[in-house]
Amino acid sequence: MRVLGINGLGRIGKLTLWRHISLGYYDKIAINTGRKVGKNMQDIANYLESDSTYGQFSRYLYGYKGDKKRPVIKVDPNQENTLDIEGTKVVILTRYRNPKDIQWHQHNVKVVVDTTGVFRDPTKDPGTPGGSIRGHFEGGARKVINSSAFKMKTNKTTPDDSVTLIHGINHNAFDPHEHNIISATSCTTTALAHMIKPLLEAKETSKLLTASMSTIHSTTNTQSVLDKVPAAEATDFRKNRMVLDNIILTSTNAAKALGIVVPQIQKIGFMADSVRIPTSTVSLVTLNITVQTRIHEDGESSVTREVVNKIMKKAAEGPQKDLLVYSEVQKVSTDYKGVDAAVIIEANDTHTRTAFLELDPAELGLGIDSHKKLKIPVTHVKIFGWYDNEFGSYTHRLADLTTFIEDQLH
Repeated sequence: MRVLGINGLGRIGKLTLWRHISLGYYDKIAINTGRKVGKNMQDIANYLESDSTYGQFSRYLYGYKGDKKRPVIKVDPNQENTLDIEGTKVVILTRYRNPKDIQWHQHNVKVVVDTTGVFRDPTKDPGTPGGSIRGHFEGGARKVINSSAFKMKTNKTTPDDSVTLIHGINHNAFDPHEHNIISATSCTTTALAHMIKPLLEAKETSKLLTASMSTIHSTTNTQSVLDKVPAAEATDFRKNRMVLDNIILTSTNAAKALGIVVPQIQKIGFMADSVRIPTSTVSLVTLNITVQTRIHEDGESSVTREVVNKIMKKAAEGPQKDLLVYSEVQKVSTDYKGVDAAVIIEANDTHTRTAFLELDPAELGLGIDSHKKLKIPVTHVKIFGWYDNEFGSYTHRLADLTTFIEDQLH
């Protein structure tokens, strides 16, 4: 029997449950809320059945023409704190918040997905006040997947038993004998990694000189509905401003995390930022890269809009099929709500510009004395990629990674 543990029942916790129920991979799911939720189990069932962003759970499973008379989520009258969701037993644990106290072994849980966003430092030991991600091992878990990037405040070195993985990028690097804590990094890094992968593998665009990205990102629960006073030691006061009427410029760790899962990117300086907007989901990566280019005999650059789109289309039809989607249809963000893809390339808006970088050899500090300037052709490339940051892109890839790791334990 396969049993999944989920710690936390917020946005990612709830959608992780939805995804795994739809996959039917696990026979049982144990969810730890760490506190009492609602007045009774029916309140939890109601919370799980409806979602303001994605609609009804039954509709996600069966579409608009599904059986509307039969309840998808039923409270089990014979077992305390238990739901029956389409034949999958779901147990709600409410007693402990600290990971070390959660009794995963009582439910035969091997893999835990921690979706709280609280326990991000893999260097902290299980006895750390307030809890640690390593505490899950005290309760019987064998592997823990963190649904966010690692964040280490003091020791900057990632422990040997910890690894950052993105399904479809580097998940095969998982070693079940060595790796116990896995970061599934962030939604933006997931989309970005799938965009940059084919560019690094294609000979025309592999010689990156610079790279940067901005994500036009939907609202998350880390933001405020209305303005509020900053927390102690806060450094970014914009996150305390009203989410409803503001465009908010903030930071993202996507560039740093990308360098972990795609080591080639560490050779160049990669910059990243995030612009938060008041929409519920679906975000947009704007990827800018500059590549060294060849000029053909006819004067045409080796990197054109057509070449870049061809690279993306080839990846979408080949090694990244169903993960990277290539689209020439003009759409808007809501069209991609719930779409199962790591990223969707907006091919109509791919742009390239080729120019010559003029260098004076005498100014390079290499002892070269020449009156003839070097002219190096370079191409600036701009690519747009949509991703459903909550569900279709991130949570679906998180579920893929979870089942992959579970398979390695059997």
